[in-house]
Amino acid sequence: MKLNALMDNLGSRKCAKRVGRGIGSGSGKTCGRGHKGQKARAGSRKQATFQGGQMPILRRFPKFGFNNIFAKSYATINLGEIQKFIDTGKIDAKKEISIDSLLAARILNRKMDGLKVLAKGEIKTAVNVVAVKWSKAAEAAIVKAGGTIKS
Repeated sequence: MKLNALMDNLGSRKCAKRVGRGIGSGSGKTCGRGHKGQKARAGSRKQATFQGGQMPILRRFPKFGFNNIFAKSYATINLGEIQKFIDTGKIDAKKEISIDSLLAARILNRKMDGLKVLAKGEIKTAVNVVAVKWSKAAEAAIVKAGGTIKS
């Protein structure tokens, strides 16, 4: 095998269609565009939502709703999940449980605007949690188990 003998497989590269080269070529005169009309003109690309000039459905229906660009999204974790991860050994109960430690343990897969602790489930181990938000019931359960929660 020689480098100067390398070739593409037959049919893997297709030449562009050469239009407008006389009627004998099969794609002369109108160049495969038919006769006149919007699609025959240069630069004729209609929008996908174009409906022949009638008022499009996207403009006929009223708009509603609101997306707050300043809204924060928090990673939520329940007390039962924290206890489960401590039992399986994914989290060390002696160290602080924060969003960074949860990322390091691969419990979360991306850093969000903060950690929010909720009270679903039961916690038996004393843990130190660093969170942005938490529910009152979660705080009470953590303190009752002998741990602390702070922001």
